[in-house]
Amino acid sequence: MSRPTRRLVIAVRADPVICGHSGEARNLAEVALTRGFDDVRLLTWPIPALQAAGLPLKPLDRLLPYSDGITVERPEAVGDYRVPDGRHLAGLTGRLVELLSDGVPTVCLSMYLVPHTQVINDAVTAARAAGFAPRVHTIAKAVGSDVTNVIRSCLREGRFGAATVLLTTFLASDEVVAVSAYTRDEIIASAEEVDAHRGTAFAQACRERVTVSYPPIDSSAFLGLDRPAIDAALAGRGLQRDGYLLFLSRVARAKGVYDLVMAYGKMRCREKVPLVIAGTGPALEHVRAMAAHDDRIIFLDDVDDDEKPLLMAGCAAYALPTRPEPDFVETFGIALAEKMLAGGGPIVTTRTGGTGEAVGDTAIIVDAGDVDALGEALDRVVLELPETEKRAMEKRARDYAMRFDRVAVFDSLFPRGDVDAREGLVARGRS
Repeated sequence: MSRPTRRLVIAVRADPVICGHSGEARNLAEVALTRGFDDVRLLTWPIPALQAAGLPLKPLDRLLPYSDGITVERPEAVGDYRVPDGRHLAGLTGRLVELLSDGVPTVCLSMYLVPHTQVINDAVTAARAAGFAPRVHTIAKAVGSDVTNVIRSCLREGRFGAATVLLTTFLASDEVVAVSAYTRDEIIASAEEVDAHRGTAFAQACRERVTVSYPPIDSSAFLGLDRPAIDAALAGRGLQRDGYLLFLSRVARAKGVYDLVMAYGKMRCREKVPLVIAGTGPALEHVRAMAAHDDRIIFLDDVDDDEKPLLMAGCAAYALPTRPEPDFVETFGIALAEKMLAGGGPIVTTRTGGTGEAVGDTAIIVDAGDVDALGEALDRVVLELPETEKRAMEKRARDYAMRFDRVAVFDSLFPRGDVDAREGLVARGRS
């Protein structure tokens, strides 16, 4: 095997986790192969560890393969039961040290500050201390729950030491980016709060250094869908084109699924269109029990990546009434952008967190938590909205969402003109 000349390592919760950022990692990895990286690796967790964590997972027998040149590494834990959790971190960090020791110019991208950015920072520190002189450039990408769950929970609980560690970890990377402008603003606001309590200077560093890199989406998976394929997929589920409302996302309170089920119970259009709830998540069983006596609500917990765009394209309307919760705020809404690319009926959503950045002016917006307004909006889409207006909304949404195509996002995050050919490292400034 020939020695690689340029490597990209992405530390992430990769497939089979149902998580928008696992899709981000896949899309960046695929584009990297066309942009001069000849060794692309996803550094992630053993599947038993993911299962034990209770994370929502895709069916293991239907995962999409990666292209040749992309390696998914799942290092085993190091040590025994007396080192809880840290065993897996040691496995990830140790494997990355091995990669950094061979002298191949490497870009390391982390998604989630906890723990992936820490893994990369520790590996780089260890490799340098050992004398390997790694040729490495690090990028830390703060995704939604980094801020809305981890940092914000530290601040609510007065754990400013933990918040200090998180911000220090983030800013230790060569480049720091956020998944949306909303997320960037939240990072700065959190840093200001830590500064006020501890006399630190995180906020100014964040204002100067944090840029925005939206989630990359493989638009080709959602554009130009074959109409017979859509009809066949729907028939296999007992559905008809434009004949159902769709919720396709992680089934969790913050996604607004409870509001949607309550709204559906009062909708005028419920006799015309069933409600399809597609996905898995922590609230799935509770929502199933809540809807147990409503035979117009259909649950699909085995939708794979091939079927997802077909279900999106065939629906009468797509609802994601996300709402802010203490443990999660939607900081972008990848599923919204995917739905916009796939076409189909209009989107009904809320301006929670970064969803406004995802949909622009192309969706029907209701206030988060307003069950009556949600039902009225979906009734209007199904029963009153002219077909010409639906198609105009569909086109406008697709045109807007093309800015999130994975090639455009990759080239913005890794601009080719700023790559030092000798070292193979991104040389972009931090401004």
